[in-house]
Amino acid sequence: MSVAPTAGLGLKPQHYAEADGQPAVGAQDGLWFEVHPENYMVAGGPRLTWLERIRARRPLSLHGVGLSLAGDERPDRAHLARFRALIDRFEPFVVSEHLAWSRRGNVYHPDLLPVPRSREMLRLVCDHVEEAQEHLGRRLLIENPTAYLPMAGHEWDEVDFLVEIARRTGCGLLVDVNNVHVSAANMGLSAEAWLDAVPGDLVGEIHLAGHRPDPVWGESLLIDSHDAPVDEAVWRLHRRLVDRIGARPTLIERDGQVPAFAELLAEQARAADALAAVETHA
Repeated sequence: MSVAPTAGLGLKPQHYAEADGQPAVGAQDGLWFEVHPENYMVAGGPRLTWLERIRARRPLSLHGVGLSLAGDERPDRAHLARFRALIDRFEPFVVSEHLAWSRRGNVYHPDLLPVPRSREMLRLVCDHVEEAQEHLGRRLLIENPTAYLPMAGHEWDEVDFLVEIARRTGCGLLVDVNNVHVSAANMGLSAEAWLDAVPGDLVGEIHLAGHRPDPVWGESLLIDSHDAPVDEAVWRLHRRLVDRIGARPTLIERDGQVPAFAELLAEQARAADALAAVETHA
């Protein structure tokens, strides 16, 4: 597609009809959609048909949640093959995954679990990223995880760890600004310092999402819930980041308490305006 994507939305089944009703991409808005490939790893059916219709009109990105790149086992070959089939079929402009583990043996966990930033883990993750990129035929963007509690075994600062993975494998980074904010609040760190340290040339995509205070611990423990509008603090951090590195494709994520499509489009428009303002002053 001729127009570079600007701000996008995570596509939910309840919004298929409205997404399909969007006009074909043009110079007006750059709207794009992101999906989890694991929801489309099927031989046929209505989901693939809907996604093909939407992809014919709008750019698409694939954001994986099941490769378990930081697990102690190699990425599942069958999973990689299904992922590659979707890439070949839908030609996404971005392919991404998480720095997390979620699988051991035949057991899959519903959460993206954290990892120690050790030298041993660095070698393991780099091996898995390289294998995944080779099988998928695409450069991956790796997303920074959310932190809730201090974890033993860290030998690297998080930004340095991500940058070293990128340096060794050629992958890029997906900066989830909400994850940065939530982790910094929970760990007593500076979200601004984190974002100021990440090299702009490695950032291929940005995520924005909502969060909530833990129902027991309150504001002392924030939860990356993806079930609320983007917080104003996260909007400010997003502007700080793009003011420094320039505009990047920016996604609005909402996975719980999903509102009307028009409400999500309003957040998408706010992100698009922020990116346009950066481009105007560049």
